[in-house]
Amino acid sequence: MSSSLAARALRRPSSHPLAAAIALALMGVGAQAQQAAEAGDGLKLDAVVVTGSSSAKSKMRSSVAISTIESEGVAAVTAASSTDLLRGVPGIRAEASGGESNANVAVRGIPVSAGGARYIQFQEDGLPVLQFGDIAFATPDTWMRADAGFERLEVVRGGSAALLATGAPGGIINFISKTGVEEGGSLQLTKGLDFDQTRVDIGYGGRLAPKTRFFIGGFYRVGDGGRKGADGTENGGQIRGNVTFELAGKSYVRFSFKHLDDHSPTFMPTPVRYVNGGIQEIPGLDPRRTAFYNAAWPLDNTLTHTNGRATSNVRDGLAAKSDAFGAEVDLDAGGGFRLQNKFSWSKNSGRFIGIFPGDDVAAAPAGTTIATGPDAGTAYTGNKFTAVVFNTKVDNAGLMANDLKFSRDFTLGTGAKLSAVAGLYTSVQKLDLTWNFNQYSLSAQQDGARVLNVPGVVNGSPGFGGCCSNTQDSKYTTNAPYLVLNLESGALSADIGVRRDNQKASGAYYQSNAGLAYDLTKPNVIDYDFGRTSYSLGGNYALSKDLSLFARYSDGAAYNADRITFFNNPDLVNGKSPTIPTNKVKQAEMGVKIRGNGMSLFATLFHAKTDEVNVDVTTQPIVAKANSYRSKGLELEGSARIGVFNVLGGLTYTDAKQADGRAPKRQAKLVYQLTPTANIGDALTVGVGIVGTTKSQDDGPTGPLTITLPAYTVVNAFASYAITDRATLSLAANNLFNELAYTESNDGRGAARAYTGRTVKASLRYSF
Repeated sequence: MSSSLAARALRRPSSHPLAAAIALALMGVGAQAQQAAEAGDGLKLDAVVVTGSSSAKSKMRSSVAISTIESEGVAAVTAASSTDLLRGVPGIRAEASGGESNANVAVRGIPVSAGGARYIQFQEDGLPVLQFGDIAFATPDTWMRADAGFERLEVVRGGSAALLATGAPGGIINFISKTGVEEGGSLQLTKGLDFDQTRVDIGYGGRLAPKTRFFIGGFYRVGDGGRKGADGTENGGQIRGNVTFELAGKSYVRFSFKHLDDHSPTFMPTPVRYVNGGIQEIPGLDPRRTAFYNAAWPLDNTLTHTNGRATSNVRDGLAAKSDAFGAEVDLDAGGGFRLQNKFSWSKNSGRFIGIFPGDDVAAAPAGTTIATGPDAGTAYTGNKFTAVVFNTKVDNAGLMANDLKFSRDFTLGTGAKLSAVAGLYTSVQKLDLTWNFNQYSLSAQQDGARVLNVPGVVNGSPGFGGCCSNTQDSKYTTNAPYLVLNLESGALSADIGVRRDNQKASGAYYQSNAGLAYDLTKPNVIDYDFGRTSYSLGGNYALSKDLSLFARYSDGAAYNADRITFFNNPDLVNGKSPTIPTNKVKQAEMGVKIRGNGMSLFATLFHAKTDEVNVDVTTQPIVAKANSYRSKGLELEGSARIGVFNVLGGLTYTDAKQADGRAPKRQAKLVYQLTPTANIGDALTVGVGIVGTTKSQDDGPTGPLTITLPAYTVVNAFASYAITDRATLSLAANNLFNELAYTESNDGRGAARAYTGRTVKASLRYSF
């Protein structure tokens, strides 16, 4: 059994996980004195990484901060979603409290100011899922699922991401697929023990011929996502595969496909009360358990982009469909040149349906009755609130992307090697979507809520005063040439590169402030183009095979799509504006990588300056504004192996400030991870994964940064027993101690979002 699955027995961990994480880092520093010792490399610093690099290098020789998560690791075993995996990566703040997708992800104090992942690019096998990370109601993780075809995750923080990906100055998150290198497969059945979920994963890969290999796999699952109020909303699956034709030398050609058709609940903030700047749970509305999908909803009648009407089932939740095709070549082009090209095409569509509190919970007025179901017309005398159904139809968020690069190595007279890489990245991002926000009166119950008839309130009428009936049909074209020079000279590895992003946007958008109809004779035209240059330079110096130092400076930007159309002056995007708002990030970082005596440490000091334009649709009134942020801090990632015990840990200290000197919303000083594991005998593996944060501030009805999000520690745990060489039984618990972990509050009403409470699942896996 793999030692990466080793773990400690399932028991309550130390009450001081932060101190344990710091102690782990100090143990790694102590390893510096053990230069002659055999390296125990839990961080796999010799592993070659391909993400955020123009040429494949090991972590030890790379001048970027990069982490990897293997599919068999403890994080993958217990993670509830693709984004949930990221909670174990230092420097990354992943608010995976929204369910399967629709997560907020930030890095190194660069803020989560508009939802999604504005400064980070989500990739599958080296190409983006979407060109923009913060499209409202259409975040990249909507069309991503980790399944049996997932081999590993590579996460680059800062560094060369600004150079090697368009619009990703904060980092790159790359999900890398299995390609049949190792022959075999697996079939796994997973069943929720204290919640409703049944899931099947299957995958198989190997050789079709001596020079041809393949992998195919996927999953299907049904359930409630851990909350009874979403019963039946989880329903769907994915299948994906690839075939690789190996040519002479290291050359190859690969084709891939993916089909995703999935429904899952989106867990929006739960009604709460704010008391003296703190969050107080309302009896009967546990933020860890509340969901309102099973409220006997009528069909939601919404305005279409052609002024027609359409109905949709609120219980469908977040519907995601994707059909994708990819091709990759790596060829010897002759004359010492190498040609590499990656291509992907996807048609992404779906519908986002989330239930958002529109006001505070209050007693239902006299005359209130139940509106739907077998007891419709019955008087209701409990608490109620206004539920606004965020209903966004995504007709097309498809992306065509291609990354072509030529490279050649040159041997210098001193024995050094210079590698030159010239590339051209091109993409076409479609964005066709329609927003509708209808309001309903709902009973304040965490599961089994009911739609109510409240005197004077019309169910299904436009919410928030009809602010948010919007539709956009647009196309964003990117052409980005780039050039990178890599130098290898003895102990020194260095690189410098420049990228020119040229973007053209076209299309139109409409807004109906009354929420009843669009004036289709008066489109708001989208017609602009602009360019921006990004660059990065860095170096790594190996003092020994077990100790290296690195430093890097980068200047990059994230770009806007719908964030500068809706709720903005139309002249901003119709070609009249002399400048197009971009979100600029400048970063400096330096660090050390050490290993020895069974321990390893990756430590990085960072400093980031961010200037952005932001639109937040959950504020009242909706506003667009410019923001400026500064952050500095320290990332520690360490591992230790002592006998049968393995420990992985991470700690991120961030000192971030916005223009007024206060920390940005939801930015904690400390975020930490700790994963102790151990093998017990030859068959049993147990372990825990601890993720925690100190307190932070968020917005409330009385103003910005007036609500305290308390510190929390979430413990995940698992046990795995090898019944035979091929059959394994596993038990995994998310949020084992049912921690109430808030990730956000809301400024317009008492509402806060929290991680789902304890869920326990069992899996039986058969390998073949």
